[in-house]
Amino acid sequence: GARNTRNVTRSRSPSRNRNAAAFTAMSGNPIFCAVDTADLSHACNLARMVAPHVGGLKLGLEFWNSHGAAGVAEVMARAPKARLFLDLKLHDIPNTVAGGIRALANVDFDILTVHAAGGRAMMQAAKQAAPDHAAVIGVTVLTSLDDQDLDDIGVTGTSASQVARLAALARDSGLDGIVCSPQEVAERRRDWPDGLFVVPGIRPVGSDAGDQKRTLTPDQAMAAGAGVLVIGRPITQATDPASVASTIAASLR
Repeated sequence: GARNTRNVTRSRSPSRNRNAAAFTAMSGNPIFCAVDTADLSHACNLARMVAPHVGGLKLGLEFWNSHGAAGVAEVMARAPKARLFLDLKLHDIPNTVAGGIRALANVDFDILTVHAAGGRAMMQAAKQAAPDHAAVIGVTVLTSLDDQDLDDIGVTGTSASQVARLAALARDSGLDGIVCSPQEVAERRRDWPDGLFVVPGIRPVGSDAGDQKRTLTPDQAMAAGAGVLVIGRPITQATDPASVASTIAASLR
């Protein structure tokens, strides 16, 4: 089917720990459109519309729990050249996470997220279980958590210090990079020059910030060291998603 064709035709990096520049160079387009819906028909239509203008699509837990691997295949068939960011944020004991990743053998993902708080052994097991071409990315501190929330679960210090701690642990555990906010990416890049930094909260010039309190424009984020830009509502809620995606892509050339 379409997924198998995609498997054969895309170039792959031979390195398990490819750097961010090499990853982006796989398609030349760092934009991943966040298709955050459980509506399969809507997801397929979005994928078809934005496919010529983005480097990849992000599908998350809501979509995965609704439609599974078959749904992913349907969406990606509408965007055969796009890469797949499967945002599942896995967090369990090492054997279970490794087994869960091996169970994704029929899903051709390019980026997969795990919680860095799962610890060194879990992250090492995740990277070992993932396909060679795929980037395994750590999630540090969820943007919904503030310092008081961290204190409630027994984490002392600030959210910023916890992000730095978990980013270093992800790096030392062999992961390819982390998800980080636009404001963090420059600092994390200094500590991890060849890390792949997946940056949500991107808002093109003139778009509504929504519930993202701290944002950067696409070109600002790339200049700061982002490797992948995750853009959702500015594209998906636009009257003409293809036009918006095309304009963003053109601004980065």
